[in-house]
Amino acid sequence: MIIEVEEVTKAYTLGNTLVKALDNISLGIDAGEMVAVTGPSGSGKSTLMHILGCLDTPDSGVYRLGGENVSGLSSDRLAEIRNQRIGFVFQTFNLLPRLSALENVELPLLYARRRDAKDLAAEALKTVGLEDRAHHEPNQLSGGQRQRVAIARAIITNPAMILADEPTGNLDSRTGEEIMSLFASLNAQGRTIIIVTHETIVASRCGRSLHMHDGQILAS
Repeated sequence: MIIEVEEVTKAYTLGNTLVKALDNISLGIDAGEMVAVTGPSGSGKSTLMHILGCLDTPDSGVYRLGGENVSGLSSDRLAEIRNQRIGFVFQTFNLLPRLSALENVELPLLYARRRDAKDLAAEALKTVGLEDRAHHEPNQLSGGQRQRVAIARAIITNPAMILADEPTGNLDSRTGEEIMSLFASLNAQGRTIIIVTHETIVASRCGRSLHMHDGQILAS
């Protein structure tokens, strides 16, 4: 099992009100699963994604990633885990505008000082079908192409899992379907993929859906 969440709680203070973004949730995800996380705004989806992605830590409870308890690790160790073991894909692509597709993809390896970054970035672009756009900047690419670049960047470190936050939210339906087909292909290669989405059709493409409401998982 790649993800084990045990009785995790996360709360925030809004004015004089304490809001439990995650309310004592437990969850397990096996390696190689493709899982959708659904629910209305404010249900806790983003908070769960932040904790699973080691971008935040729980107030209580345990989160194990690949058997390692990451709940109380230092910020430096969490940064290492994010760089080495987790790939992120966002709704807004998060590409640097003045860098080429190739340069955007190789960034995670440059941070790790990998000398083979450029070769691996070219291979990742080939995996997502964009080898012929390697030297184009983001403003020279369509929305779907930019998301493919973002996915190539997410897989370049061969992470244990990919976390995607509304990855089709800025795309038309046809392009969104193409992106989901790409995720399905990556999942078929054994990659664990977790997708936060409001879209029923996106969730239907996943093997399992977790529905959240008021900081709890109601169905899985």
